[in-house]
Amino acid sequence: MVLRSVQRFFQERLSEPERRPAADREHALRLAAAALLFEVVRADADVRNSERTVMRTAIQSVFGLSDGEALELLDLAEEESRAASSLYQFTSLVDEGFSADEKKRLVELLWMVSFADTEKHAEEEHIVRKIAGLLHVPHPDFIDAKIRARSRADTK
Repeated sequence: MVLRSVQRFFQERLSEPERRPAADREHALRLAAAALLFEVVRADADVRNSERTVMRTAIQSVFGLSDGEALELLDLAEEESRAASSLYQFTSLVDEGFSADEKKRLVELLWMVSFADTEKHAEEEHIVRKIAGLLHVPHPDFIDAKIRARSRADTK
């Protein structure tokens, strides 16, 4: 029952973004970006609190959300991530709705989530690389985002 309502919400929010009001488009983009972050969190099948914390902090800082709003968005993003059949439903929205700089920043956040547990997982690296490719982030920007995220992770 809950999953169906979440799926219906997601379909309504993410289908045909150009026909919706700006606030709805913004919400759909936030949801898609948060779902991509959660894809990295669950890539190694071990969802850790440190990864959730970094993900929540990233969402709050990028979108200027309160604690409650960020938690609500992340709960919905987790459900959508788990129910999704592919990354395309998220990456297509972000690719169309984000600027090149915003996409690069998102890739940096993906790396930050990947580095959150201080362990390197091939599955996480693979998913970040795949998402960056689907967002058409140039390889030099992909590498720069990784370096910046790594340096931030090392200073914590």
